[in-house]
Amino acid sequence: MAIFVSKYDHCLYDLLGRYKSGELNAQIPLIVSNHKVLKPIAESFDIPFYHIPVIKGREAEAEATHLELLKEKEIDVVALARYMQIIPENFIKAFPNHIINIHHSFLPAFAGAKPYHSAYKRGVKIIGATCHYVTEELDAGPIIEQDITRISHSHSIKDLILKGRDLEKIVFARGIKLHLDRKTLVYNNKTIIFV
Repeated sequence: MAIFVSKYDHCLYDLLGRYKSGELNAQIPLIVSNHKVLKPIAESFDIPFYHIPVIKGREAEAEATHLELLKEKEIDVVALARYMQIIPENFIKAFPNHIINIHHSFLPAFAGAKPYHSAYKRGVKIIGATCHYVTEELDAGPIIEQDITRISHSHSIKDLILKGRDLEKIVFARGIKLHLDRKTLVYNNKTIIFV
């Protein structure tokens, strides 16, 4: 399993902790990022870190590098641990139903980049996190796992983000574990879970 990250570290730390404790049925030979900021975390877990910037107008170069590296390392599944980039079509086609994302809302509500801000503005009473397979349609792939937590008018956006990050870690780990343990089957953009 490859882990792709950007700058947020909470899901990365959680996955690596579970990996080191033997909770995940996988090997993690690399961590890929479009930023260098999380390299020390990879080093602390003795996992090779690859900085591959995604430069506007040159996204195809990054994609080619990603695919070559994943092939070389014999990667079966890609975990997007808050990797804040759009995954290109050819990348998705190379790993159908094997790219797993954590989205920081209870999809299909509040898709996109700032769901906690949108939830706050809307005045919702629950927020959630969704682990899903990546498809060409942004934040619309087959859902593997979801969970929610209650909020109130007294919570700030910062509170929503902090509560949400706890949920993201748990939901992402559950979804990845279900996939790794071969307990998922995708059919018509729905995920059947075998428990």
